[in-house]
Amino acid sequence: MTNPCRHHFQRVTAAIAAAAVAGPAMTMEGSTVYELHLAKLQQDYLRLKQVQSIEGKAELKRQLLPEYIPYVQGVLAEGKGAQDQVLTTLMVWRMDAGDFAGALDIADYVINHSLLMADRFERTTGTIIAEEIAEVALKVQKAGGNFDLDLLLRTEQIAGKEDMPDQAKAKLHLALGKACAAKVSDEETPENKVIAIGYLESAKDYLARAIELHTNCGGKKDLERVERLLKKYAAPAAN
Repeated sequence: MTNPCRHHFQRVTAAIAAAAVAGPAMTMEGSTVYELHLAKLQQDYLRLKQVQSIEGKAELKRQLLPEYIPYVQGVLAEGKGAQDQVLTTLMVWRMDAGDFAGALDIADYVINHSLLMADRFERTTGTIIAEEIAEVALKVQKAGGNFDLDLLLRTEQIAGKEDMPDQAKAKLHLALGKACAAKVSDEETPENKVIAIGYLESAKDYLARAIELHTNCGGKKDLERVERLLKKYAAPAAN
């Protein structure tokens, strides 16, 4: 782990370098701190290619990513949107390593400044963010677990308005719908009725939108359950 003094120095030098290059038409190439991190990224990429296991790659990325934290902090703090292959690659690596909050920190900057992904990434930034996080969420939900709703809401806030294939956007809406529905139990609790109805109405909207975008997204049974619960919770209020 980087010691505090070195961490501070790296963050400051990255911030100074990023602040000196303005706009997406420019690139960080030529900056010493950028070139050093790009070279390190290439070395780490070669290390990753030697690992065949997806789980093994993810674990190695978790070990490597802390070394880039000062650079990322510096660019996010003072960057003006210059093209940055290090930053966009680290965004993806953070998702691969399960650090979705950290990936979204970078994604917010990347999307706001319209940075381009490296050529090896075929999808746009918005698609990558929405689809990767949604797929992990859906996997967790399918296994009976709960995925952080706030994380999904932040994903939608950052990437939801980006142009992407309908199926990718449907996955995000499906995950959001499931996450909202998971906040409500089948057991009726009058004291939480208003909150429950709010979650269910949000779930209904997300699930209906997912089905609208992709008929076979797999959300129809979830929507039926949500509509059934809505009737159950709303009925007493109607009387």
